[in-house]
Amino acid sequence: MSLAQLEIQLVATVVAVACALPGVFLILRRMAMMSDAISHAILPGIVVGFFLTENLASPFLIVAAALTGLLTVGLVEVVERTKLVKEDAAIGLVFPVLFSLGVILIARFAGDVHLDTDAVLLGELAFAPFDRFVLAGWDLGPRSLWVMGGVLLINLIFLTTFYKELKLATFDAGLAAALGFLPGVLHYALMGLVSLTAVSAFDAVGSILVVALMVGPPATAYLLTDRLAVMVGLSAGLGALSAISGYWLAFALDASIAGSMATMAGVWFGVAVLCAPERGVVARYRTRRNQKWRFAEQMLTIHLMQHEDTPQADRETREAHLQEHLGWTPTFAERVVRRSTQRGTIERTNGHLALTPRGRKVAKQALERT
Repeated sequence: MSLAQLEIQLVATVVAVACALPGVFLILRRMAMMSDAISHAILPGIVVGFFLTENLASPFLIVAAALTGLLTVGLVEVVERTKLVKEDAAIGLVFPVLFSLGVILIARFAGDVHLDTDAVLLGELAFAPFDRFVLAGWDLGPRSLWVMGGVLLINLIFLTTFYKELKLATFDAGLAAALGFLPGVLHYALMGLVSLTAVSAFDAVGSILVVALMVGPPATAYLLTDRLAVMVGLSAGLGALSAISGYWLAFALDASIAGSMATMAGVWFGVAVLCAPERGVVARYRTRRNQKWRFAEQMLTIHLMQHEDTPQADRETREAHLQEHLGWTPTFAERVVRRSTQRGTIERTNGHLALTPRGRKVAKQALERT
């Protein structure tokens, strides 16, 4: 592996982890669309920042873009509070206007500057090793690695310092307000963090990958656990996994690195959708199937208990009669009886079905619940 390849993977991994950390709280707050809105709407902030400084490397561009991100959030909330449209419609109204304004400003006043919409949207990680951070004659590596490393550090400090407050404000904003935690301030601080992360990652990866990394890994982690601390850690790990696996996919296919990383973020989410231990498609299918058999077993035990020591017991306790009384097919009835026998709730005696003490207990508990 060459040094350039290692540097690209390092930059991608740092970007992925930096994006994934605040993304967890966007997912939990049902605000995933806001990351897309912010990552596009901050374009006019970048342009205005460039007009004021005439320097693409100026930190003021990041500040201007982050402020534009906060403006986006504020405008969305203003439109939503009119009660005329819902949040998704408000986002769809605000961010295209701001993004289009940025495109117009670039086309009209910055046509001869390397500040094009393709670079903002797509980015190019392959160029990251060529933009070096040189200090006192020392080459310290890719500039984007240092920028995103700083952003990652800011994210970690913010989440660590305000973890309890963010947790409370995310799950119960009313209680947070009653306890004096100012959930509104936390909300805008989090949105400012999202804006800062998005604009800092633009130069290296573009807004499309920013959105993918801010939503994909946290959404995947959300399917895998209910514990917030574990979810944050999983999100960071899945972001790094998406970055590294996406890089090698791009290397194998000779394709876009950012596009491959976004693709892998989607692939890992798809794997989680299928295989997550509780929320996955396979797990839910198994749960529904087990519930079906459990319910059938309970019906069988209740049926047998209701006909114990009755004149109809000889007929009602025959396995063949289950098809008539319960409407089961012969195959289904045979499987229910076999599973119930294996679980020790019923037993076969001279062609009849009889409850065991365990089966009688199951029947009574089922009747008590109903």
